Amino acid sequence: MNNLPEFQNTKEWYLSNFKSFEEKVNGESKTFFHELRKKAILKLSELNFPSTHQEEWKYTNVSPILKQNFVPAQIADFSLPAKSEIEKCLFTGFDYHLLVFTNGIFNKELSNISELPSGVYIGNLKNAVLNSPNLVDGYLNKYAEIENAFNALNLIYASDGLAVVIPDNVIVDKPIQLLFINGDYHNLILSQPRNIIVAGKNSHVSLIANYYGSGDKQYFTNAVTEIFAGENSIIDFYKIQNEYDDSFHIEKVQAYQQKASVFNHYNFTFGGGLVRNDINSKLDGENIETHYYGLYLANNKQHIDNHTFVDHVKPYCMSNELYKGILDGSSRGVFNGKIIVRKDAQKTNAYQQNKTILLSKTARVDAKPQLEIFADDVRCTHGATVGHLDDTADFYIRSRGIPEELAKSMLIRAFANDVVEAVKVDAIKEKINHMIFEHLHRVEIVDSEKSQ
Repeated sequence: MNNLPEFQNTKEWYLSNFKSFEEKVNGESKTFFHELRKKAILKLSELNFPSTHQEEWKYTNVSPILKQNFVPAQIADFSLPAKSEIEKCLFTGFDYHLLVFTNGIFNKELSNISELPSGVYIGNLKNAVLNSPNLVDGYLNKYAEIENAFNALNLIYASDGLAVVIPDNVIVDKPIQLLFINGDYHNLILSQPRNIIVAGKNSHVSLIANYYGSGDKQYFTNAVTEIFAGENSIIDFYKIQNEYDDSFHIEKVQAYQQKASVFNHYNFTFGGGLVRNDINSKLDGENIETHYYGLYLANNKQHIDNHTFVDHVKPYCMSNELYKGILDGSSRGVFNGKIIVRKDAQKTNAYQQNKTILLSKTARVDAKPQLEIFADDVRCTHGATVGHLDDTADFYIRSRGIPEELAKSMLIRAFANDVVEAVKVDAIKEKINHMIFEHLHRVEIVDSEKSQ
């Protein structure tokens, strides 16, 4: 079956809504951001949405997304979630700055940004573009290339998102917690946050991005996050995605790293009917470290696709990837991890490991580790394994009088443990463990601090 007509109709739907969007953001018409939008319009007219005929999308069919005419949040009237709904989505047990985005649009009333070190900007992208464009105009769309129609669509309709700019020699002591809560009771919403994180020389910042659902209508989150790690900076980025199981979620993360910087990306996926994460890093300096940790749990007919790409450009760098999947029901997982070591990237150490457990006969995973080496003095390994729970260990645990379901849960949590243990913040680690338990047992653990 040829899906091109459907793809074309979807493209025309979004192009036809741009005029209404322009009227809504009329005050931005002379900004550099709006110039980028107009260029993205031309790109969208040239590009097709991805199809399974393309190698990078071979195992992920996006036609379920294209069958719906989602309304860009900026031209839709949508309901705001109640404060109580916001609070139950947050990570607690530590101090943090809080930014809340409803359908990709900053909600100042629900956010809480306390006193910041001198020169630090933590806020929304729209405000930065309108009032402090010099903070972001050198980074917006500089490294995140438009590779497909989804990327173009984000740039066209994104009018808001996160902007974090940390000057040289500044450490932000408190993590930045981001809540992206998407959906509505009346409209099929398209949420398109555009996030920019800039860490100057010798700086350090930690961010926690939570994605949750609201309302009772299907929705589509199409996000792009651009990250710049200056010389000797450290960025810890945690993404926890727990959206509705009938929702769609696509995000592209593009990190650009300079000399001796460290970028740690933690990716935990629990929700979403069709999910695609593209996580990319360019290591463009010596002595850089990049660490990717990922854990995804899927059930029923969920489809979760993780693509990672690490580009080693300069020598004496290290990258390490550990991704694990736990699949039940008729769910499907995809892992495609690509590492390129370019000819000047001598003395590179690059490691990649992907492991998946299938809990049912109908669950499936497609794993494709890729390693391209153009240098001759490197240490690189990669591998992927797929299996089932250890019957011997299961029997041993149950022989001690532990019920079958609990024994199964213990083995699964042991399998996931090394990914969870990589998390640096104890409160986040504890919450992740709770979420794993809830997902496996379909129950909700009530946070005692929130219930008081």
